[in-house]
Amino acid sequence: MNFTLGIFVVLAAVAVFAIAAGAIGREAHRLDAIAPRAVYTLDEAVDFVADRIPERSQARLTPAEVETLLVGHINWLHAQGLAPDRVVDQRQDSDSKVIVSDEALIAHLLGIAGESEIEILDDVDVVEVVDAHLKYFDAIGAVGPIAPPDDVI
Repeated sequence: MNFTLGIFVVLAAVAVFAIAAGAIGREAHRLDAIAPRAVYTLDEAVDFVADRIPERSQARLTPAEVETLLVGHINWLHAQGLAPDRVVDQRQDSDSKVIVSDEALIAHLLGIAGESEIEILDDVDVVEVVDAHLKYFDAIGAVGPIAPPDDVI
């Protein structure tokens, strides 16, 4: 009788292990196929960018002006198809490549600055804001790999 009970316990343990391994494997596969959740918070982004732009740019731009430029950047990304409305549990689509021009973005943000009556004394301030904003995207895990030069040409 003890031998039969021992075999039953071993079979039960193997069955529990197999079920657990299958469930964990399935979830790991599902999570690997889903884009990680990157949470963008505008106030946090403004603080992040304002702290990382050079002092000369900090002296010329207020946090409200930085916020206006960041909103303009997000809206421009959305217009390019890079900031979809709903990304929760969306499968990663690494087959499609979207290449955007830095010059077009800077021109767009300079236009927004003009419309918003933000006095830009040096165009490099906008470039510094964009660079710091991209670092924020990287910090929250919202950017993909940079395209190699042969893909851009």
